[in-house]
Amino acid sequence: MIICVYSSSSDVVEKKYFEAAYHLGKEIAERGDTLLYGAGKIGLMGESARGVHDNNGKVIGVIPEALNIEGVVYPYCDELIVTKDMRSRKKIMDERSDAVIALPGGFGTLEEVLEMITLKQLGYHNKPIAILNTEGYYNELIQMFEKVVSQKFAKEYIKAYYYVSYCVKDILNYIDNYEPVKHEKKWF
Repeated sequence: MIICVYSSSSDVVEKKYFEAAYHLGKEIAERGDTLLYGAGKIGLMGESARGVHDNNGKVIGVIPEALNIEGVVYPYCDELIVTKDMRSRKKIMDERSDAVIALPGGFGTLEEVLEMITLKQLGYHNKPIAILNTEGYYNELIQMFEKVVSQKFAKEYIKAYYYVSYCVKDILNYIDNYEPVKHEKKWF
């Protein structure tokens, strides 16, 4: 299975986030799955790739040409795909992946996981989407999701379109046992 992981490129976040990213990479490798990610060397991106490689796994990186810079790009990707821009990058990541996991991250990570939920809601894919809520990082976002539903900006069924857990193994079990959701008619 090819698992797309969205995460931070910041090197100054707390150690607990790096530990979770490394642990996820390690578990992906030990399962025989492949990490597909944004090809970063730094931050949680690089840490998850190191977790995969330290455990004999495979890493596919996808990076836009503007970021394909020494010191930014992870130099040990088993496959490195350089795209014209960020939109092309996301398209390839979406097309090549079987599942999506969001680690803690900034605006780019939020945008990527929210886009995947939106695309699933619109019926463009039916992949498992999981949010690794390390140390409660995503608590406020999940509360916002609840508000979106409670105030009827989205229907209740949307909650089945993503999965949230604090535990890496739980996230991977969810992906292993995922049963595609029945797409509801959004406007009816």
